[in-house]
Amino acid sequence: MSDALLELLPSVLLEGLLLGCVYAMIALGYTMVYGVLGLINFAHSEVFMIGAVAGVEVYRYLGPHIGNPYALALTALVVAAGVSGLLAMAIERMAYRPLRARGSTNRLVPLITAIGLSFFLQDFTRLIEGLWHGEFYMNYPANEQMEALHELPLGMAIQNKSILVIGVTIVMMLALDYLVRKTKLGKAIRAVAQDASTASLMGINPDRIIARTFLIGGALGGVAGVLFGLLYSQINPFVGFIPGIKAFTAAVLGGIGNIYGAMLGGLVLGTLETLGGTYLFFMTDGAIGNEYKDIFAFIILVLLLLFRPQGLLGKTQGEKV
Repeated sequence: MSDALLELLPSVLLEGLLLGCVYAMIALGYTMVYGVLGLINFAHSEVFMIGAVAGVEVYRYLGPHIGNPYALALTALVVAAGVSGLLAMAIERMAYRPLRARGSTNRLVPLITAIGLSFFLQDFTRLIEGLWHGEFYMNYPANEQMEALHELPLGMAIQNKSILVIGVTIVMMLALDYLVRKTKLGKAIRAVAQDASTASLMGINPDRIIARTFLIGGALGGVAGVLFGLLYSQINPFVGFIPGIKAFTAAVLGGIGNIYGAMLGGLVLGTLETLGGTYLFFMTDGAIGNEYKDIFAFIILVLLLLFRPQGLLGKTQGEKV
């Protein structure tokens, strides 16, 4: 049996990498908002879900007119990024900014607001999809070219859509790293994260920078929604909850407020979850199978908060974003 488990390992690691890419993309949205506002935006999981739904609508209406599957996927990614980014900006403008304007220091208020927004977006999406299409369970259509396999060393095989997911994730992470470290906007985001009051004295409008941070985080969530849909096909208005909680765990694992930590946390969590869900079945003679894989995120979260609450790359003080 040990030989069979070793043969299975490369494929399991690849699956964990793909899942980790999705978690990392969602976690970046959490960590950017937290880095600037110190706010856990739990509505971000529904921003991710809206991106996945927007991608389905692109496939539904533009699929018959765009023959190239890669061009169609790119169109879905761009539309989902735009829709989710604008939605995140609207959430910040209508829900969180009025709370800041009132000067409330109670962190439970925006947290409860985020949870309420999450439920609202779930049911609103279900209502719209139900009225529009008569159903709210949606599927990304399969495509032979996207499903085609490529043989890799060690007996592994990878689909074209998996290559697309990894490639898009790498490009988006490099682009975000460049934006935060090298651009004027990135410097402004870091300044507001460091001290919003001082940044305003230096000519930076904190509200505008916060809105753009939500735009960037929301766009990343929308891209993650399309990637999730391409990998797992079926989505619904409630699909964002579990990936959102796991992405939050990934952000905490890497160090909430640290963009590199969010990337690392997503990849680590996805790999550990896939390894545990696969190998525990063999180690327990089938008593614990893949259906228990969701508990790994929460076990990791509890252990992390007990022994290293600042995360793998987090710091108790210092630059956050």
